Amino acid sequence: MPYTGPDPDGFMPRAEVVAHLTEYAEVIGAPVRLGVEVTRLAPAPGGFRAHTRSGPISARNVVLATGPYQRPKTPPVSRRLPAHVRQLHSADYRRPRQLADGAVLVVGTGQSGAQIAEELHDAGREVHLAVSECSAVPRRYRGRDSHWWLTQAFLHGADVGVPFPTVADLPSPAARFTCNAHVSGKDGGHDIDLREFARRGMRLYGRLESADGATVRFSDDLDRRLARAETGFEEKGRPLIDAYIAAAGIDAPPDDRPPASTFVPDTATELDLDAAGIGTVLWATGFRLDFSWVDVPVLDEWGYPRHTRGVTEHPGLYAVGLPWLHSEPSAVFVGIAADTAHVVDHLTTR
Repeated sequence: MPYTGPDPDGFMPRAEVVAHLTEYAEVIGAPVRLGVEVTRLAPAPGGFRAHTRSGPISARNVVLATGPYQRPKTPPVSRRLPAHVRQLHSADYRRPRQLADGAVLVVGTGQSGAQIAEELHDAGREVHLAVSECSAVPRRYRGRDSHWWLTQAFLHGADVGVPFPTVADLPSPAARFTCNAHVSGKDGGHDIDLREFARRGMRLYGRLESADGATVRFSDDLDRRLARAETGFEEKGRPLIDAYIAAAGIDAPPDDRPPASTFVPDTATELDLDAAGIGTVLWATGFRLDFSWVDVPVLDEWGYPRHTRGVTEHPGLYAVGLPWLHSEPSAVFVGIAADTAHVVDHLTTR
């Protein structure tokens, strides 16, 4: 169902996304049942039996569509921090004032970590930021939102000889779980530059590796991590977009992005949380899959269903909406549509 609002190039707030999905369900007459938790899914005569809080449901086919963000993930080092320092996962973060008084250590620089760090800094908090392996992506590139270009390349690239990368192109199964590149949609959207964060007063560190009470230690590789953030788009996203623009014969303006920041931040490999006045450690360390309720032997060592483009090894069991199910956009709306069409074609011919 196409977007019909007044700002097709804007960013839909949560309430608008919910309203859009609600309208879509009404248009197609989907018998949606909200608030029904499935506690177990198991094979049964004729297909499957789903055990729910509202009673059992039997089905010939089942599609796992619970998304990639199922269980907040925190590293083992979190168990070694002192009890008086509040710990919060990004899944539970809503606004700066919900945090304990004092400075904040944000761990992780994917979408959530980078955006939360910026919001906290803008709210007047002192922010310490442990930098992960995530890339940056420019908000705009060659006259358009960079994600608009990537969407066009995904939808139409193959038609002009520029195929979008698929899971078969990944170096390993672990690459399915790499973090999302950081960028912001706030106030119309803007770039996120970690060096600029540091120039504005944030303290940047490498990976949080260990803790001994209030003393935490970081990897001594901040320069490498910043360079990785800065080169990710140049190595992957930009060549793909440029190739699509050229192959499709699109008259797009040249790259007019301003020069990247060259600020070199001070860093350290050790931080005393108490001495720094840190009252909260915010874990922006991602999520893990949780299909523990699926009592069907189809999961690999990563807890990911073994499948071929959403068709699992068990007849009648399917999956959609997972990272790199077929391509990188498989976990978002634009990618789910293509994967779902493949699943439905298979399902309806069983």
